[in-house]
Parts: sequence; C-alpha cells; structure tokens
Amino acid sequence: MLDANLKTQLQAYLERLTRPLHLVASLDDGASSAEMLGLLQDIEALSERITLEVRRDDAQRTPSFAVTSPGHDISLRFAGLPMGHEFTSLVLALLQAGGHPSKAAAEVIEQVRALDGEFVFETYFSLSCQNCPDVVQALNLMAVLNPKVKHVAIDGALFQHEVQARQVMSVPTIFLNGEAFGAGRMGLEEIVAKLDTGAEKRAAEKIAGKDAFDVLVVGGGPGGAAAAVYAARKGIRTGVAAERFGGQVLDTMSIENFISVQHTEGPKLAAALEQHVREYDVDVMNLQRADALSPAGEDGLIEVRLASGASLKSRTVILSTGARWRQMNVPGEDEYRNKGVAYCPHCDGPLFKGKRVAVIGGGNSGVEAAIDLAGIVGHVTLIEFDARLRADEVLQRKLRSLPNVRIVTSAQTTEVLGDGARVTGLVYKDREGGDSHRVELEGVFVQIGLLPNTEWLQGTVELSPRGEIVVDERGQTSVPGVFAAGDCTTVPYKQIVIAMGEGSKAALAAFDHLIRASAPKAEAAVAEAA
Repeated sequence: MLDANLKTQLQAYLERLTRPLHLVASLDDGASSAEMLGLLQDIEALSERITLEVRRDDAQRTPSFAVTSPGHDISLRFAGLPMGHEFTSLVLALLQAGGHPSKAAAEVIEQVRALDGEFVFETYFSLSCQNCPDVVQALNLMAVLNPKVKHVAIDGALFQHEVQARQVMSVPTIFLNGEAFGAGRMGLEEIVAKLDTGAEKRAAEKIAGKDAFDVLVVGGGPGGAAAAVYAARKGIRTGVAAERFGGQVLDTMSIENFISVQHTEGPKLAAALEQHVREYDVDVMNLQRADALSPAGEDGLIEVRLASGASLKSRTVILSTGARWRQMNVPGEDEYRNKGVAYCPHCDGPLFKGKRVAVIGGGNSGVEAAIDLAGIVGHVTLIEFDARLRADEVLQRKLRSLPNVRIVTSAQTTEVLGDGARVTGLVYKDREGGDSHRVELEGVFVQIGLLPNTEWLQGTVELSPRGEIVVDERGQTSVPGVFAAGDCTTVPYKQIVIAMGEGSKAALAAFDHLIRASAPKAEAAVAEAA
C-alpha cells in the first residue's frame, strides 16, 4: 500500500513511540477493506511496538480502524483510508496515541484534559480537503488526552449513505453526540473554546491586563506574520491579535509561486508562519477579532478593542486583516450555506459526485474550479456576469474542451433555490435580454473574488470605495502611527509574497515612526546644549 519512500519516512517517525500501539480493524470483503488492510499491515511491519487485530461483522463502520494503546483509554477511529491530506493526521494519531507529546500549547492541553462530560465527535472529511486535517487532528489529539472524548473521522466519499442521510453538504462537518457542532476549518483552540464556555471570559481578562505594546499587529496572515517577525527582531515589545493565525492561506489548496519553494500547501505554510513568529518574543493572541480602533490619545497610545470586550494598547499598530471570499448577496445564499452553497471546490467537490453544480465567476478562480469539478460532478454550469470570461486564455481553452460544462455569460445570479434542507437550483437574469432562467442543480460554488476585512475600520482610517485601507509607499494609513499591509490595503496584486513584503515594510516603517516619536525635539536639544 505504501511506497518505499513513505515507508522509510513513517518508520523514522514511529521510532518516537514510547508505548505500544494496538490497531483494531473492522473489515469486510470489499475493495476498500482490502486497501485498508494493506495499509495497516505495512504500518505494523514498521515497528515492533505496533500490533494489528482484524475483526469482521462487528458493530463498527466498515471499513474502519481504531488506534489504541494497551492500558490507556483512547477512542480514536478512522472510517476510511486516511491518505491524501489526511495521511499527516494518521501519522500524528499514531505518534500521539503512542506517547509522543503534542506541540500544542501547554495551557490548551490542560484545558482539554479538564473537559468534563461525554463528547462523542464524528467528523466527515474528504481526501482532497485541505481544511479537514486541522479538525481531524485536533479531535484526535483530544481523544488521546481525555478519555471522555471519543472521535471517529469519516471519509464522506466512502460513506455516501451517511452523508445523504445527515445532509452533509460541505466538509469538514462535525457532529457532537449526534447533533451538528460545526462546519469548516476549526483548530484545537477553537474547538476547546466552544466546549469550554468560560474560556472567552478568561482570555478577555488576561488580555485586559497586558501592558502596552510598541507594535501591535492585527491579523495573522502572511502580512501580519512578516510584520511581527520584523518588529520582534528590532527588540521591541510586539503583539499579534489574530482571529485565526494563517488567515486565508489556510484555505489555499496549492501554492506554486512562492519564490524558492516550488510547491507547498496553505496549511503547511500557515503552520510555518506561526512557528517562525513564535521563535521570537512575540505575544500571540489567537481567536481574537478586532472590533474598533481609536487613534492615539493624550497618553500617546492607540487602542484596539476586541469582540471579546477586552482592549489592547500600543504605540503603533499594523493592520493586516486580509480578505475573505466575496458573497453574491442574493436570496437563498445564506440560508443554504453548507447545504449546497460552497466556496471551496477542492474541499466540497467530492460530495457532489455525479451531481449538477454551478460555478459563479469567470475569472481564474472560477474557471479553475469549473475544470476541477468537471472531473467529479455530472455537469457544471459556469455563470459569468461579464460579457466574456476573464480567466487566462489557456484555462478558457481547457474549460471549453470539456463535454460536461456549459458556459453562460452576461448573466446575473438573482436567487439560490432550495427545498428548506438543500439547494435545488438557482435563478439568473440574462443581462442583455432581461429574461430570467432557472437551472436545476444540487450545488453552487461561489468564486467571485475577495472582500477586505475592514468594516470595523469605517470612520477611523481612510478606505477606498472598495473598502481597502488607503496606504502610502511606507504602509502608513491616514491615522498617525497606524500602518497596514496585505490584501486589506490598496496595494495591487493580492499575492502571498507581496503581503509578506508589505508586512515587513510596514514593520520597518512603524519602527522608524517609534524612533522619530521618541527623539528629543530640536528646540529642547538646542536649549540643553546652551
């Protein structure tokens, strides 16, 4: 099952096991079970600490396997073959169940161990989803740390009957004790905070007691991470307040234009960014959404108020709040989000195998999504507002060569239709003739660009008509001491490498501002010299 290279890598990891592992497989005579058995036999052969037991006709999902350790109460199971993006989840599950310590923050680990109750989690994932591993790995770790937490990760493509019965229309989708718990990317801290109802209040109290920063970075994407590193290297007090560290990079499938790195994936890059930032003396405050900004008062400090009710003060602030997927803002879109309306074709595409879907948007993102989906779904209707597609010609040629794709231009989507539980179609208006048309389908993938996360700054800093923060060549905003960088600004070309450069520049500009603000005035210097 595993090639020689993967076996060598996995064997090196398994040398870190400190206690025995027992894998319990629930199999039948199907092809998927045969594949799973091959994988588990390969794993068993790589370490003397691992044993394998095969069961048939038991009460567990088939095929599936549990990762256990004799003498330890661990309920962790994979229902499906954890390859693709989930192979890392498998490796971590083996290591952590085998006694290798997690790199999670000590205070979060203690929060997990202190959880009281019965928590039976089920996570539906797809092997092509780059958002799913964060959820799977977080819940697996919780199952290792706390015997009251049980988790099974389920491949939605393999267990289609469950997906349909539970109306799972996007991944990752999480159920807790049989009830919907969450959908979309969630990290360990987010899940724990949702379970531990007092966590937000405790975090707000802790933040409220912090001293003022020299540089406070708001946002944890590439721009914010670069700003934090550059500021910290100057030896000044640096903090980062981020709604989710990594930002939109976490939702990026493949990165092939990050200079010097031929290929990587968004979650890997985001993890590397956070690790680099934490190597310095930076106060990272995750899961903190900024709510308001107040210019410097008589004390010379800028205030950033958080949604939790706490506030932070700093001599300078760097805004790097990034952007999010733009919505259509039509009736039915919000109602059927995660019930057929989706924004990530890589994540959710496999759930629509053989079905009819629409892609909204004819730029590069939309056309690439349509091409990818055409290989999975039954039929794709691409709808573009403009009179022509805006994607690169090479992508357009590929799209037009596909037999199960229909392209509609000069069309405005006006409504998403559904039966109350899931999407059943959409309505678009012909912008030339004015007629309305209904398309019967089961999924709508929205790919119409980005919207800057700057609503909370309206009336405080100057924004462009598109909502972007207006900055000069140094990253300075209209408010003294407040700088900005990345996709939330007027700097053109929203690229990771550009955001990093702008974040670095903003940090250098903030440091220069601090030097000049603290320098003695010329008159005082002359008087002192006299």
